[in-house]
Amino acid sequence: MSKLLQRLSLSSKKSSSSSISTAPAAAPAAPVKMAKVALLVYSLYGHQVAMSKAVEAGLKEAGVESKTFQVRDILSEEVLGKMHANKSLTADLPVIDPDTLAEFDGFIVCAGTRYGRQPASVSAFFDQTGGLWARGALKNKMAGFVTSTGSQHGGAETTALTTIPFLAHHGIIFVPLGFTQPELSTLDEIVGASAYGAATITGGDGSRQPTEKDLKVAKVQGKEFGETVAQFIRGKSA
Repeated sequence: MSKLLQRLSLSSKKSSSSSISTAPAAAPAAPVKMAKVALLVYSLYGHQVAMSKAVEAGLKEAGVESKTFQVRDILSEEVLGKMHANKSLTADLPVIDPDTLAEFDGFIVCAGTRYGRQPASVSAFFDQTGGLWARGALKNKMAGFVTSTGSQHGGAETTALTTIPFLAHHGIIFVPLGFTQPELSTLDEIVGASAYGAATITGGDGSRQPTEKDLKVAKVQGKEFGETVAQFIRGKSA
């Protein structure tokens, strides 16, 4: 009886070994795609250049890939001269083509407000995305806004609100800042940010630069936006 049990045990081990050796190896996990975020900067006096750099630092902390572009200006040199614009501040940035948006998982627009809405150059850029709309190329991308105004209550919130319809028509997901930072509720100084996004107040003559709090909020927005986009991309890859 003991010899029979030994033979059965050996047979079982051989069968188990055979099944293990012939089982197909598990396919290696596909590498997770790194999220990519574009920064679209339109700045005449440098405020949004500074804000975009803070956003970029936050995106870097979130571990996402980012690239900064300038939006092509449609204003004439004569008009820009009368506005005392300093376009040299963005001269080294590549001009973004509308089709380039499709290469990114999300984008943040950094532009000063004009009468409670986006500047004409930014609106003109959006108007050139018809081909992307026809292909659904921007569906499920993510977007956020950073802006600046000349005065307190100068239109930062309405700039976001009047741009959301563009996002809706493309199926782009708006990622607001929310009241995530105590700086948004401070009473010891004027802060431009709102739940819709980071902002700074420049003063009527543009002499007021982004404050430490403005830049901190912009960095936090970049970090949280990057984390949100990255989480979405990981979910799609799972």
